[in-house]
Amino acid sequence: MKKLSKLSPGRAVMYLLLSAWAFIQLFPLYWMFTFSLKSNQEIFGENPVGLPKNWLWSNYTNVVENAHMLTYFFNSVIVTVASIAVVSVFGMMATFALTRMVWRGRGAMRMFYMLGLSIPIHAALLPVFIMLRDMKLLNSHLSLVIPYSAFALSMAILIFIGFISGIPTELEESACLDGCSIYGIFFRIILPLMRPAISVVAIFTFLQCWNELLFASTYATDWHYRTITVGIMEMTGQFRTEWGPIGAGLMAATLPTLLTYVLLSDKVRSSLVLGAVKG
Repeated sequence: MKKLSKLSPGRAVMYLLLSAWAFIQLFPLYWMFTFSLKSNQEIFGENPVGLPKNWLWSNYTNVVENAHMLTYFFNSVIVTVASIAVVSVFGMMATFALTRMVWRGRGAMRMFYMLGLSIPIHAALLPVFIMLRDMKLLNSHLSLVIPYSAFALSMAILIFIGFISGIPTELEESACLDGCSIYGIFFRIILPLMRPAISVVAIFTFLQCWNELLFASTYATDWHYRTITVGIMEMTGQFRTEWGPIGAGLMAATLPTLLTYVLLSDKVRSSLVLGAVKG
């Protein structure tokens, strides 16, 4: 039986540093979870860091029953999922047209899309508000889906261009020789190989839409269409604020972000053309 090799000093220091970094990254999650189960007295004096003395699970029920948090949560889900779908579909089609098809003005249109990266999203707050008002789209899910998708499209196309440039054109030429149409090439060849890129775009779009506050608080003032970020902001009172329920709302807003990354991270790291060519 072989003896276990002793841990070298360098490796021990590396493990120690990685453990410290993991603690730094995980501590905010621990603090927010315990924060959501405490009273104001514990949060601000008696026990700000330790485990709750009294586990106030009622903070979560209060958020659901009194703060319309379920409505806000589902509004955020609807807006985010719709924005991801729009950005992924239109971004993929635009990227295919910009990189694989030859037509007049292709370079200018590509520069036009990339110009969107230089425009801060909140700089267009007032112009977008006027357009949505004129189209009677304020206080609706579309009032958030349209601007979110429009501002996420440039980044999505940039990511898709980087991925599609690694796909051999021979795959498309072979499919074309076999009688595949341009639509067949896109849906049967390009789209399956772009799944890792779609995962990356989905994560970026999710973070942008789920955590956005200014557009959501301006274009959706009716509580029936408020998102979870606006709902949490509305929980603060003028004279007294119960911070435990706010922590419960923050937990509800944070968990989908963690789950999204956990579910999509493997696809992001997977090989781009794994299994595309056999034999």
